[in-house]
Amino acid sequence: MLFKKLHHAAIIVSDYQRVRAFYVEKLGFPVLRETYREDRGDWKLDLQFGDSELEIFAIPGAPPRLSWPEAQGLRHLAFQVEDMELAVQELEEKGIPCEPIRWDPCTQRRMTFFHDPDGLPLELHE
Repeated sequence: MLFKKLHHAAIIVSDYQRVRAFYVEKLGFPVLRETYREDRGDWKLDLQFGDSELEIFAIPGAPPRLSWPEAQGLRHLAFQVEDMELAVQELEEKGIPCEPIRWDPCTQRRMTFFHDPDGLPLELHE
């Protein structure tokens, strides 16, 4: 089986409006679809991510992440950037703190982490 690309990544969030504002207004992801699923009582937000999608679900009563940060399951989402300093500066100007920039020993590229409103680790990778 040959996989061509990642179609989408999906995350479940605790507060739909707060997380929507973070990904759409602060990070600038374009909205593809925004759907209230009445039969499930939840929201589904599909965001454009390059030629892929980021799906955000707000499911009432979803349990929080079990431990930080090494629980089984999704570890983090990584976004490629061209200019690390500029990307970090833009995030911090929007009130989003970043960890110190460091080298990834596997790729020999610079990287840093920041977090979404639920504490999901998000990586910038140059």
